[in-house]
Amino acid sequence: MGPLIGITTQARSVVSSAGEIVANTLAHTYSDSVLRAGGVPVLLPPMPEPRIEGLVSRLDGLVLSGGGDMDPARYGSQADETCYGIDFDRDAFELALARVAHQTKLPTLAICRGLQVMNVALGATLFVDLPTEVGSMEHSVVGSGVWERHQHVKVEDESRVALAMQESDVMVNSIHHQAVKDLGDGLRPVAWADDGVVEALQHEDEDWDLLAVQWHPEYLGDRDDIHSHRLFDALVAAASA
Repeated sequence: MGPLIGITTQARSVVSSAGEIVANTLAHTYSDSVLRAGGVPVLLPPMPEPRIEGLVSRLDGLVLSGGGDMDPARYGSQADETCYGIDFDRDAFELALARVAHQTKLPTLAICRGLQVMNVALGATLFVDLPTEVGSMEHSVVGSGVWERHQHVKVEDESRVALAMQESDVMVNSIHHQAVKDLGDGLRPVAWADDGVVEALQHEDEDWDLLAVQWHPEYLGDRDDIHSHRLFDALVAAASA
C-alpha cells in the first residue's frame, strides 16, 4: 500500500449544504505529490496535544504544510498589520506535532510555514515581516507565480536537501513573508536565497530524516525538472525504511 504520510491541514471557509462553514482543507498538490512518490496521504486536522504521540506512532512520515503566518507571540514577538491567517489551534497542534516528530525521529518534510514551525518548535524565532526587516528582494510571489521557478537558491553541497534533490543550485518559487531569524536547537541552515534569507534547514542528528525547505515544491512538480519531485521521493523512501 505504501507508507502512511500525515499532512497538516489549514482551516478555510467553504460552501457546503449547511451554507458557509469552516473546513480543514489541503491543496491537492500536496496529496498528489505524496501519491506520485508512492506514499498514502493522510490529512491531519488540529487535535489535542495528548493525542499526538498516539497519532505519530501510526504514521510513517509527515509533511508540515504551508499556510498562514504563525502568531509571533509563539516566539516572543508581536503581530503587526502585515500578519495574516493566524490560527491558534493550528499553531498549537503543529508546534506540538513538530516536537514529537523530532523526539521520535519521524521522517519529515517541512514546507514553507512548516519549516518556520519546526524552527520555532525547537526554540527559535522568525522575522515577523520579511519585507521591512530584510527588504532586499521580493519573497512573496502569489497567483500564477506559484507555479514558476523565479527565485535562485544555493544549497550546500552534500546537505540532506541537496542529496535528496541531486542538485545544489536551483530555481524555485517563493511564497512567504516570514522567515528564519535565529536557529532552533540542533538546526543549521543549508540553503540561501541571493539576499541571504535561509531557504532550507537540516538537523545535526544524522539519524533523523528531516527535509525543511522555505519554497513550495508541491507546486513545482509538473513544471520542475524533477528536483521538487525528489524531495517527496526522499520522504517516502525514508518513511518506507
